[in-house]
Amino acid sequence: MIRINLLGRTRPKATRTAVPIEATLQYVLLAIALVASTGILYGHYLLMDRENKTVLAHIQKQTGEKARLEQLKVQVENFEKQKAILQQRISVIEQLQRNRTGGQELLDAIANTVSRTDTLWLTSVDRKGDALTINGSAGSINAVANYITQLKRSGYFQNVEIKESHQDESNKAVEIFLFTLTAQFGLPQTAGAPAATPAAASAPATGAPARKPGNL
Repeated sequence: MIRINLLGRTRPKATRTAVPIEATLQYVLLAIALVASTGILYGHYLLMDRENKTVLAHIQKQTGEKARLEQLKVQVENFEKQKAILQQRISVIEQLQRNRTGGQELLDAIANTVSRTDTLWLTSVDRKGDALTINGSAGSINAVANYITQLKRSGYFQNVEIKESHQDESNKAVEIFLFTLTAQFGLPQTAGAPAATPAAASAPATGAPARKPGNL
């Protein structure tokens, strides 16, 4: 639509409102502050995310190490159980070996010590491992003392002790003393030479007649 100015007046131009420069500056500073805050928050987020990943990796590593140590602990416990069982078996075998070793030597040593003691007889010898309990009778207390001396000199008996000694009241016609001894039996060891046999250890000197063995 065409408009015609009949009055001949010029149309006034539209006026523009001027924006104060202070308001513009405030807007710019606010925008800068928002951008800076966003950058700081994003940087902090990245930092926290990296630390979080580091902590998670450390936790996973420690969890794996814990599982490995628990498995190792189970293996150690099984090893200790097997060690205890083997040690028990070894102890039983050693005990059986000690009880078996020296049986003939023990009999020979006892026979020779008795043969070197007059008026003395043995009624029983009990052995538990290396521990001996010897029961017997003698014609006098001196015979018991001499027998203890012979046991110690033989080299096969240690810790010889008399536990009991008293006169036999059942037969008053003859003076008989009953006794009980304890001792530890062991094969004598000589440095650089094999252990001597009881027969050799108790052999009489050259030219002296051998004594007749006593009763066991």
